[in-house]
Amino acid sequence: MNSKRIVFLLLAVIVAGTTAFLARAWLQAERAAIAAQIAAPKPVAAPSVQVLVARNALRTGQLIKPEDLRWQAWPQGALPQTYIIEGKKPLTDFVGAVARTAFRVGQPIADTDIVMPGSRGFLAAVLRPGLRAVSVPATATSAVSGFIYAGDRVDVLLTHVLNGDKSGQHTATETILRNARVIAMDQRLDYSPGDKPDVAKTATLELTPKQSEIVTLAVKMGDLSLVLRSLQDTDEKRDPDMADSEMQRIALELKIDPLDVIRRNLIPQRAMPYRTATGALLDSGDFPATLEAAARDGELDDLLARRDAARGQGRHYGIGFAAVVEPSVSNLGYITTALTAEEQS
Repeated sequence: MNSKRIVFLLLAVIVAGTTAFLARAWLQAERAAIAAQIAAPKPVAAPSVQVLVARNALRTGQLIKPEDLRWQAWPQGALPQTYIIEGKKPLTDFVGAVARTAFRVGQPIADTDIVMPGSRGFLAAVLRPGLRAVSVPATATSAVSGFIYAGDRVDVLLTHVLNGDKSGQHTATETILRNARVIAMDQRLDYSPGDKPDVAKTATLELTPKQSEIVTLAVKMGDLSLVLRSLQDTDEKRDPDMADSEMQRIALELKIDPLDVIRRNLIPQRAMPYRTATGALLDSGDFPATLEAAARDGELDDLLARRDAARGQGRHYGIGFAAVVEPSVSNLGYITTALTAEEQS
């Protein structure tokens, strides 16, 4: 055997021995690591509790419904005391509360961030921004025998006595508010199915500041009645009984100019002072002349030409008309027009 073969044989033996040694050491290290993992204690899960959170995003002032809430696991460590924990109160206890602040989806509900029904500040939380709560007297006859509940919409009527200059006293009834939202009957802000009708002594309405002034004055002037509106009146602003809407309907049915309908129904200047059917006294004014001046100064002929040109191009172009008597004594227009000149002064 030559020397080269002997050298290669020795090298092969050395390499094989080294490989076996390293493999043995690696296997031993793996066994030790596996044994250490088996012997090591398993990590203990941190204790958690079920916390009430927002299922849906809630805005400030929103009434909370059952579908807006759910329970969610939450780490128990350093849990704020204001969080609502399952087991202390059922979820249904918080239905009907109002959010003091906005909540994101999954955000815990803190008892300091909601207002419960009947608690202090609940009514203010229910009111929409910019509106006011005003209470008016209610009786069995003025509140539809107790069938008006919080959340309904009503018209408000005033019945009062008018002192005529020659005809003496007579009673008149006027609609002073339309489509007002009822937010409470007495101190009840909710209604549960199965509740029996209960005749309340007061009804609290959600009104604008100007409407609040009207109602406050009307309470001093006579008797108020609430007229329940249909739930199908979905459009809060549209009122089919408004005179301008009637004028438009008549014009469409007769196929005449809406402005001509208004002209034919204005009180002529020679009829002043004029007592309306409901008792309001219009002491002066030249309504026909005012209408013609408005049409002239407002360049009505030019508007009509532009309307016809736009319609000829297939575009929509409309012109609306409204006849309004604006009193100069107070915001309560229909009442001030019912006063005589002596009473107005």
